[in-house]
Amino acid sequence: MSLLRRLDARFADLMTRHRVAVIVGFCLPASKIFGAAHRAQQWVQRRRSSPADHEARVSAVQEQVRRWAAQPAEERRPMCTDRAPWVNLSTRFVNKKALHRIRMGNLRSILDIDVDAGTITVEPLVTVGEATRALEELGYMLAVTLEVEDATLGGLAMAVGMTTHSHKVGLYQETVVAYEMVLGDGRRVRASADEHEDLFRALPWSHGTLGFLTAVTVQIIPIQSHVRLRYEPLFSQQEYSARLRELSTGEDRPDFVELTIFSKETAVIMSGDFATPVTPEERAKINPVGRWYKPWFFKHVESFLDKGPSDEYVPLRHYLQRHDRAIFWTLRDMIPFGNHPVFRLVAGWMCPPRIQFLKLTTTPGIRELTFTKQVFQDIVLPLTTLERAVALSEHLFDIYPVLVYPCAIFDHGEGSGQLRPPRPDSRVPGTDHGMYNDVGIYGVPAAVKRGEPFNATLAMRAMERFTREVGGFSFLYADTFMTEEEFREMFDHTLYDRVRKEYAAQGAFPTLYEKTKPEVDVIAIGNTTGVDLSLERSRQDELSPSIRKTH
Repeated sequence: MSLLRRLDARFADLMTRHRVAVIVGFCLPASKIFGAAHRAQQWVQRRRSSPADHEARVSAVQEQVRRWAAQPAEERRPMCTDRAPWVNLSTRFVNKKALHRIRMGNLRSILDIDVDAGTITVEPLVTVGEATRALEELGYMLAVTLEVEDATLGGLAMAVGMTTHSHKVGLYQETVVAYEMVLGDGRRVRASADEHEDLFRALPWSHGTLGFLTAVTVQIIPIQSHVRLRYEPLFSQQEYSARLRELSTGEDRPDFVELTIFSKETAVIMSGDFATPVTPEERAKINPVGRWYKPWFFKHVESFLDKGPSDEYVPLRHYLQRHDRAIFWTLRDMIPFGNHPVFRLVAGWMCPPRIQFLKLTTTPGIRELTFTKQVFQDIVLPLTTLERAVALSEHLFDIYPVLVYPCAIFDHGEGSGQLRPPRPDSRVPGTDHGMYNDVGIYGVPAAVKRGEPFNATLAMRAMERFTREVGGFSFLYADTFMTEEEFREMFDHTLYDRVRKEYAAQGAFPTLYEKTKPEVDVIAIGNTTGVDLSLERSRQDELSPSIRKTH
């Protein structure tokens, strides 16, 4: 081995063994510097941009695609954007060296905010944070505002987004009015409910495998200055499940609903409505939960298990980004002392580290740990299965807290997109939708913390099997453990396969499974953990009928 390779291996080993120091010493300050520079860049760019600039930028993308299409067929590699793999927010590391990269990094401008129409039109790399700041000045917000500021509106449009307002409006895709696309043959099209409707239905969950997004128009909603947030601690699974169903499907539904489960029998439900505190009593209850010196939000929520029911007024921006500082609660495993009052006072202003820098400093050893000793998953299941899902999650992972967002999944008919229509027993009576919920499982399983063998591959495949059986689906930003056959069972490819043929995507872009599967062999990695696979399969087969039963 050459000296350079030995030094590189030594450096990677040091970064793996001293992960906390890397995050605190590099990722936090680098994130702050990068964020300030990026905001300055966006400020300058927005003031220089115009619709004419957008036309020129799209034309440049079209020309690159046409040059690719002019190559001999045997020389063409599937296309992708030139965005660095470490910049996106997925857990995957795509090898873009094997693909043909199209330069799109300058598509970062807010093109139009139409208050009368209730829409905002942006280029794909505009982030949630940038859109939120621009809209808030006008008294609006995105109808689905993801909690992670760095998420791009284009990425959400091609993938998926959900938030605590989704029990009213559904997934992010339900708020998209139109997509502007450059196809695999260089054509530019607008897809909406009235134009290229088949492409419009197939684009959500397509993850950039049907074309290049150059602009997206999404719905916005009016806001008030604060959210009146009510905290309701509950101490049995039956109670918190019933209460969540009541709040998410009742006639007088609040604007926001969220459930955080701290153990199988203890949870706090948060329900909120837009509000403007006026009286001295109301203003005394204002709590800007997002300030750097405040406890992490999930720890603040947990405190109500002891304090009892309460309410407060949270400034809207603080509410929308309430989970940002601790990246929900994943930061507790990266910086175990991160919620300590001294750390918050001294370094809390630098949190959170940008996910991009966490990925940039991910060595092969750390990447392997994300399979064998950590879990990062969002799984969407019918709300009727919540009790079974929590029991199975505890059995397989034993990670708490567990995040639960209720979400309406609308019936657009068979073969109208990658999501299958809600099953009859998942529907809300008298409506055109079913009520589902996102189960967010993030962190280190209890078995790993106890130093016991843990096979993440086997555990995740068991959870994915349950998800398919009950008619749910997995968010594809995270690693999947399914075979292609299982993947096609979970996601309806009827429309997707037809659209790939009709809109010049075949050969021009990877398939959805190719694009979203992990870049490493998860089965091989899982089998290195020392778990007795036959014993673990027996344990799963012995799960109670209340968990294992299917629809």
